Amino acid sequence: MEQETVLVLFDRYADMVYRIALSYLRSPQEAEDVVQTVFLKLLESSMIIYPGKERAFLTKVTINHCKNLLTAAKKHEAISLDEVVLSVQPENRDIVHAVMELPEKYRAVVSLHYFEGYSFREISKFLHISISAVSMRLYRAKSILKKQLGGD
Repeated sequence: MEQETVLVLFDRYADMVYRIALSYLRSPQEAEDVVQTVFLKLLESSMIIYPGKERAFLTKVTINHCKNLLTAAKKHEAISLDEVVLSVQPENRDIVHAVMELPEKYRAVVSLHYFEGYSFREISKFLHISISAVSMRLYRAKSILKKQLGGD
């Protein structure tokens, strides 16, 4: 892919790729590495991204790369999330911290739906699960968050 095209995509979608990677990996440094890797893959490949589908394409590539990293590293232990919430507005830090502590399957759905604005149908395609599974995971995540945060 041409460098100018990748630079335009980077300017437009780097923050989104970072947020998705952060929701999966829970490490700002690893999320930054994912952003770099995703866009380097675009530079080095001859992939064609259809106009209007850039966001979905980059989301899918990011999710797949994060899943590969998690599988390869067998990361299942909890890590400190203090660095994750530092860049968030003070009034939202508790919410972000609680979301980042959710199990991966719930955290991914919450991040994609609420933070990135994807529909249930789009999330079901990204994660290879049914729309009802997306709905159920979101419902369960909200229940967990409600208990953790107390109230609405």
